[in-house]
Amino acid sequence: MMQRRMAAPRMFYATFAFALLLALLATGAATQTAGAYASSHVNPLAVVNPHHIYAGTVQDKTFKCQSNTAAVRCYGPKQIRNAYSIQPLLDKGITGKGRTIVILDAYSAPHIKDDLHSFDQNFGLNDPTLNIIPGQGSLTPFDGSPLQEGWAGEIALDVEWSHAVAPDATIDLVLAKSSDDNDLVASLQYAIDHNLGDVVSMSFGEAESCLDAATNQKWHQAFQAATRKNITLFASAGDQGAAQPTCDGNSYIKSASSPANDPFVSGVGGTQLVADATTGAYQSEVAWNEPQFGAAGGGGISQVYAKPFYQYGLPNLPGKGRGVPDVAYNAAINGGVLTVTSDSGAPAGSVFIFGGTSAGSPQWAGIIALADQLGNKKVGFINPALYLIFGRVNPIYSATFHDITSGNNTYTFADANGNPVTIQGYDAKKGWDAVTGWGSPVVSKFVPLLVLFTSGAHAHDFDAQKATMR
Repeated sequence: MMQRRMAAPRMFYATFAFALLLALLATGAATQTAGAYASSHVNPLAVVNPHHIYAGTVQDKTFKCQSNTAAVRCYGPKQIRNAYSIQPLLDKGITGKGRTIVILDAYSAPHIKDDLHSFDQNFGLNDPTLNIIPGQGSLTPFDGSPLQEGWAGEIALDVEWSHAVAPDATIDLVLAKSSDDNDLVASLQYAIDHNLGDVVSMSFGEAESCLDAATNQKWHQAFQAATRKNITLFASAGDQGAAQPTCDGNSYIKSASSPANDPFVSGVGGTQLVADATTGAYQSEVAWNEPQFGAAGGGGISQVYAKPFYQYGLPNLPGKGRGVPDVAYNAAINGGVLTVTSDSGAPAGSVFIFGGTSAGSPQWAGIIALADQLGNKKVGFINPALYLIFGRVNPIYSATFHDITSGNNTYTFADANGNPVTIQGYDAKKGWDAVTGWGSPVVSKFVPLLVLFTSGAHAHDFDAQKATMR
């Protein structure tokens, strides 16, 4: 009975997506724009910037920030699971068991296994299987530099919080030799070629104009190969609002973030979640914008990729460019997540409050691991379902997403002379917007419907290389 009920939506979905694709191809409008690339930037580097505040040590069983009266609040796994309705699935045995999450990062975190164990001990979780995989044959020795410490903190955040959402999923931590895009994409290709996991999380990014055309094409081809294997892809949308650092890192420009801008990738924007600090009961959310920390949720309109077929007709997406993000998740620093890291310049076993859209990408990957276990399959490329079903059918949308309608991602920074410069962002609005996408998930409602509405077949009908490059 269940299989029969699932067959009709799948058939309708794939057929509808294919029909839209044919219409898109018929327009002939999607061509590559060479001017969108910075040809002088021959060695693009992905950037991580996980925002964090010291909270205590692993010897602390509770933290002062876990209080409704704390000046800066924080959440542990219990609170996030309740706020986003993850716990009902866990209670039914949907824990990610038998599925694998791939975390793509650079360099290394020498104490990640110890830190993960401490995280689990502190929050009452079982240790998962964690495989550390050099994506290019060997790891770069950890040197304690600020660059590598930043990536080590990102690794801890990604591993611990994908695990917090899907506690029984295997985690394959695939590490590139450096943050050079060519090393990262080579490591991603290794994960794809060896079919390491169901879903990939990428908590890094850079202005899309900082990639030359050849490097961008490498990423795009890898994402297309992953999609053909029904591997779901997530990337954080950035932490400087509608801005991104310039290629030399000395200023900011208005830009969408790569790789979240790719139409095969689900970009994750940021919210500021307000939930009970003890129980996690959901109260409200707004677009993430914390000028006191110099941070806001990334989002914008791509100048590299044309609007993909699944974004056609969105009232809040004028013009011809691909809009990001697609979805959102808590990214606030005041209201961040507790993470154990011993490789970020603090004593071993230190606990920090982490914020940033880089916290959302691995947690969305955990959500997909739950869906893959529930459906006993890879749900694969989810963007068409997000836009053509979840976002367009009001009863489904209101049941499965928190629509974020307040706030913006305007970003202000100080120039070289200390003068404030503002990059005007976008407003959160009803439905999809270039700040929070469709919003944050009600996971217990979203996951069963995602399984119902996806079969993987539609991924083969969508050739983004031909249909969305402009």
